[in-house]
Amino acid sequence: MGKLAVTEFVSVDGVFEDPGGAEGYEHGGWTFEYDRGDDGNKFKLDEVMASDALLLGRKTYEGFAAAWPSREGEFADKFNNMPKYVVSTTLKEPEWTNSTVLAGDLAQEAGRLRDSTAGNIVVHGSCQLAQTLLERDLVDELRLMVFPVVLGSGKRLFGQTSAKRRMRLISERVVGDGVAILIYERASG
Repeated sequence: MGKLAVTEFVSVDGVFEDPGGAEGYEHGGWTFEYDRGDDGNKFKLDEVMASDALLLGRKTYEGFAAAWPSREGEFADKFNNMPKYVVSTTLKEPEWTNSTVLAGDLAQEAGRLRDSTAGNIVVHGSCQLAQTLLERDLVDELRLMVFPVVLGSGKRLFGQTSAKRRMRLISERVVGDGVAILIYERASG
């Protein structure tokens, strides 16, 4: 059985909207104002290399599918060649290599995917998907790269939830210009 991990760039106040600057958000590209350093870059590379599949929402998938196929290097090769699953009711025929649309019930589809994958299934970005997976208690691991900025407005990773979700911090470190990498796993009880 695989592990479902959500990995996100977030501000101190929990905003994770448009970290790369491609979506027109007023503070778009905010992560580029900070150097995550060699250790932060290595963390992201190691994370991708240890991933067995990507699980993405449609908007993130479309952004990635437009950007990654033209890129080269170890990171791009892994992204482009690994299995990708996109949750969508509107996308019918994905063109990015090794992509499959999941259009059924999210809980059932995520459960099937976790059962059929031996390793890490990683969600990047994908606001609505990440929030739904967290709400339905389907996230085994939460990986946050917290940038030292308060943005004040924007989409937040953590919205209203129907119940308390206990997490256990399993790793923490600071890299580059004060970027904190926090890794949590689901805690029992």
